[in-house]
Amino acid sequence: MTATAHEHASEELCRAGLELYTRALREGHVTLQETALVPCVIDLGLLQPEIEDRTSLHPVPPAVVLPRLLRATTDAIAHQRRREVRLAEAFEPLMRIGSPQTATGESPTLSVLSGLEQINRSISQTMADAQQELLAIQPHTGRGAAAQGASLGRDQALLDRGGRIRTLYQHTLRHSPTVIARYEVLKGDAEARTLDEVTERLLIVDRTVAFIPASKDRTLALEVRNPALVRFFVTAFERLWRLATPMYPKAAPQPSLDGVTPRQRAIASLLVEGHTDAVVADRLGMNVRTARVHIAKLAAFLGSESRAQLGYLIGQSGILEQKGQGQ
Repeated sequence: MTATAHEHASEELCRAGLELYTRALREGHVTLQETALVPCVIDLGLLQPEIEDRTSLHPVPPAVVLPRLLRATTDAIAHQRRREVRLAEAFEPLMRIGSPQTATGESPTLSVLSGLEQINRSISQTMADAQQELLAIQPHTGRGAAAQGASLGRDQALLDRGGRIRTLYQHTLRHSPTVIARYEVLKGDAEARTLDEVTERLLIVDRTVAFIPASKDRTLALEVRNPALVRFFVTAFERLWRLATPMYPKAAPQPSLDGVTPRQRAIASLLVEGHTDAVVADRLGMNVRTARVHIAKLAAFLGSESRAQLGYLIGQSGILEQKGQGQ
């Protein structure tokens, strides 16, 4: 064990420290060298140096240590209580001059959340109270495994309480290892569907609270509790859900019409609108290199020799009309 691996709060006793203290009680002493990697036994006052042998430590009786540690805990709780009183006294006059909504004791219908920590904490608290349903739109964001793990735990807790989860992704995430692994782990009433494009991230909890990004880098978010706005979000989600292709628990195939894949048709639609490769990639949830590979395949299929000619040939080919008929 290294000193770094042993790091924990100074007021805690780890397993290694407990084992060393137990041995000291049985044998009457331990060496100072043995405590180098478990400093908690010294910090908590479990061991004291021998007067005549500074290289040895003898154990302080548990009956002496326990009351002292409990007293420290009691003092810490009393300190927090005093802090609560000071905060309440400081905010009491401010509450009287707040907005009319807060003065009546109602929760704000629109709250700005700043920073990923506060955003995740608010979502987790809301999810902990959820009993019925989570509706989610999850565009490709490149979130790391840690963020995925945090959402997985709170989502599974909702499923364990008998709730259900419905999630919309982009088609490009149908074969994402992270997304596939998520549904291999989740147990319960969870469904997922995909679309060419989705909106920004949206979470709707029990059809009463919604979370949406408030900045491009997603470090600001809005917590929405206004019933009219939440109903609007639910309606938008439901309409997108009906248009989406099932992915989980039973995947529906995406048919290829006349040799053109659904992904290529989605790219063709955005190219006709005049979007750049970067915008096409962002809206369809892929990197620019992948988008350019698909554009090149589409150009080869239609016999295009230039970007301008590609737009014309897309319009003449009728592939976008085929997409509309398929839906």
